[in-house]
Amino acid sequence: MPLEADILAAYPAELQIPARQVASALAASVAASPRVLVVLDDDPTGTQSVSDLPVLTRWEVEDFTWAFTQGKAAVYVLTNTRSLDPAEAAARNEEIVRNALAAAHAGATDGEAAVRLGFVSRSDSTLRGHFPLEPDVIAATVAAESGEETDGVVIVPAFPDAGRVTIGGIHYMRGTGNDAGQLTPVAETEFAKDATFGFANSEMAKYVEEKSQGRFAADSVIVLDLNIIRAGAAGNGDAGDPDVSAKAIADAIEPATASTPIVADIVTENDLRALALGLEEAEHRGKKLLYRVGPPFVRARIGQEIRSELSGEEAYAGNVPSEAGGLIVVGSHVGVTTRQLKVLTDQHSAARIVEIDVEKLLGDGADTYLDETVDAVVEALHSGDVIVHTSRLLIKTDDPAESLRIARTVSAAVVAVVNRTLKTFPPRFVIAKGGITSSDVAAHGLEIRHAIVRGPMLPGIVSLWEPVDGPAKGIPYIVFAGNVGDDESLAQVTRKLSNTF
Repeated sequence: MPLEADILAAYPAELQIPARQVASALAASVAASPRVLVVLDDDPTGTQSVSDLPVLTRWEVEDFTWAFTQGKAAVYVLTNTRSLDPAEAAARNEEIVRNALAAAHAGATDGEAAVRLGFVSRSDSTLRGHFPLEPDVIAATVAAESGEETDGVVIVPAFPDAGRVTIGGIHYMRGTGNDAGQLTPVAETEFAKDATFGFANSEMAKYVEEKSQGRFAADSVIVLDLNIIRAGAAGNGDAGDPDVSAKAIADAIEPATASTPIVADIVTENDLRALALGLEEAEHRGKKLLYRVGPPFVRARIGQEIRSELSGEEAYAGNVPSEAGGLIVVGSHVGVTTRQLKVLTDQHSAARIVEIDVEKLLGDGADTYLDETVDAVVEALHSGDVIVHTSRLLIKTDDPAESLRIARTVSAAVVAVVNRTLKTFPPRFVIAKGGITSSDVAAHGLEIRHAIVRGPMLPGIVSLWEPVDGPAKGIPYIVFAGNVGDDESLAQVTRKLSNTF
């Protein structure tokens, strides 16, 4: 495996760009007409890098109207499309874009939108998801509704906080522990073997060609490598000139037309901010862009500071915590989640563990089994925290559609346990581990329609939502991606919130 330091030695040093510089550039461009980024998040973990932004789990016009009145630079919409088949994912993307545009035009008197919208297709930093389907549908819907054609689709999967970086057009995962400092091409990791969204290429241009089935040839992809991103870098400790980088990025994007794929090297937050300035310049010149990105892109694009992690006291600010135990729901099956679950159960001896047996869910007597599971969870919450997890044996098939059906059955059972528990004996807090799990628990288990992302529980990787309506109002909800954090992370978050750990 290559060493990150060795690869980076061939490129300029990063520029030093404060978030306020991006925010200032953005403010100048939206002074005459407000702009909001609508982030179609294919699972809710995309919120882990941002703070104080509205989140929707429903997308009627009135939901967007509520979100736009919050006066924020971006709004997240939980599409949960990573759990849907392609046709369903396409239909959902189209509906969301149509409704967002309708809400943006509501009340306009001169034919112009009251709010200008940009669209972000937020997906996985390990390249799993419906690509290029989702940006294709967004572009087609925007064109159909407004007549505006998309020039380029900017693809930025990097998530440095979680160890995902792109260098020389190749997407990598950083090693941890004994492998610290080493980089593994993402196609050589477990994520590339995903039953539904597997892939063979770590070089982003070739990944685009693979996933588009040749519609976009690798050599047609515009690659913004670190030489371009850091074009304004200077030596001798100088912070460099971000305007030089912005111009270089915009110049490189200039040839884009008809949804040309554009991939960007990213290693640090400063790289993301340099890219944000370049994209702002490209759009100022008239380029129409969509974004297909990992979690931290939006934070940098809107010039938001990195929010420090929330304390336990901040997590409950404005609400009186219940004396009940907390509910930790684990659905993800990736290796890091299983290790985190083991550390939590080893350290939190006071917690009751309730395992949902997937084989029983798929067999006869599933309803009775669910009743027994809910009863066990409610009883245990009276005396402390409860860890609910699905059995660790992952039932896989060679049929992607059948894999999705099994995943949905399991998710529906988890949702039912959470929802029935909430309405019987509300927990002190809820942590959901895993992307699809988090989305289903939010929208259906806790019946959250509108929420505010308050910030991260761990730096940049675990998000706390405050539900503003529904039966979970006032209960901290923690969205915890399956593929982030170290072995101790789940225990660390639980310890902050628990009154028995």
